[in-house]
Amino acid sequence: MGADLDEAELDLREYPTLGDFFARRLRPDARTVDPAPQAIIAPCDGLLAAAGTSSDGTLVQAKGRTYRLDELVVDRDLATRLHGGAYATVYLSPRDYHRVHSPISGRVVGYDYVPGQLWPVNMKSANKRDNLFARNERVVIRIHTKSGPVAVVMVGALGVGNIRLQHWDDSVKLRRARELRRFELDEPIERGDELGAFRLGSTVVMAFAPDVAKQLDVEVGRAVRFGENIGRLGGEAA
Repeated sequence: MGADLDEAELDLREYPTLGDFFARRLRPDARTVDPAPQAIIAPCDGLLAAAGTSSDGTLVQAKGRTYRLDELVVDRDLATRLHGGAYATVYLSPRDYHRVHSPISGRVVGYDYVPGQLWPVNMKSANKRDNLFARNERVVIRIHTKSGPVAVVMVGALGVGNIRLQHWDDSVKLRRARELRRFELDEPIERGDELGAFRLGSTVVMAFAPDVAKQLDVEVGRAVRFGENIGRLGGEAA
């Protein structure tokens, strides 16, 4: 599998199931969140599969394939406010640390659970299947900053129909209803605070309003690690 066991909070034998191991926490000293006040950080470990600026309401899924932002977040008003801003897609392989954190400071204002398929989301699948991220089951985490909204989308995949959310105790039961659910809240969050966890490899899509971030300092195809600087805020955080 290739996971770095030295970073895990517990000894391998202390995880009761494989899912518990995939959703493991890190040792407290395993990572450093970039301290620069205007930094945007990588929310998780993984491979940068796509990045750019949303144009005409679309994002790049893979070379030659795009999908619509409003279909991803299932909220036309939110998609309109994100239009023209930066986005990035991070693919988590089974070897990666599987918790997802906030890339910026602000306020978590809600979660939207969107039922869907559980197609594989690896690069091979992304290159072959249209609208993959807008068709798969996912949770849209809505974050508010003084400069505008940010959406962090946790996309499920084959074997990953179990997304745990930090501020939603019933999140593990979402798949039972198989219907769109919106959960409103208003919780302050600091850059690097935990948002949720996958039980196996999957994908995170981040989309920023233009005044929050118009461009990220990322190179598609390279690996990122939670906490590292991947961009700079364009305005004030909440």
